[in-house]
Amino acid sequence: MPQSKGSIATMPVYRIIYSSRPFGYDSNMLNGILMQARRANEHDDITGALICREDIFLQLLEGPEDKVKNTIARIRRDDRHIEVRMHVEKHVQERMFGKWAMLHDPVATWIWTPEEIDHDAPARASEAEVTGFFQRLRDQAKAD
Repeated sequence: MPQSKGSIATMPVYRIIYSSRPFGYDSNMLNGILMQARRANEHDDITGALICREDIFLQLLEGPEDKVKNTIARIRRDDRHIEVRMHVEKHVQERMFGKWAMLHDPVATWIWTPEEIDHDAPARASEAEVTGFFQRLRDQAKAD
């Protein structure tokens, strides 16, 4: 269930989209990540979304630049994430996921297939492609 976010500033925010391979993936590990992320993100005024499967994490984070950069540094040190790859790092005028401390999409059947991931599709992905995944997720969440 999405976590509501309080008032969101309209000033530019910093957005990062990264992918990684999960290490030791199971539902308990995922629930722990989501609980920690929602708590920390709420505190740091970070919003975003996580698309995950047993073969990939694809996450969008947005908020104050220093807080987002600290969060990605923490993720890089987290041994549950292998091969952290940055896809997008930039300032944007508005948040894509302003209402969610961390929206979670457990299905993620419309991103890369497991075979495409095995053939390193994330390494070849364009900024537009990965951003498009999150735009689709945002649009689905609005429709629900």
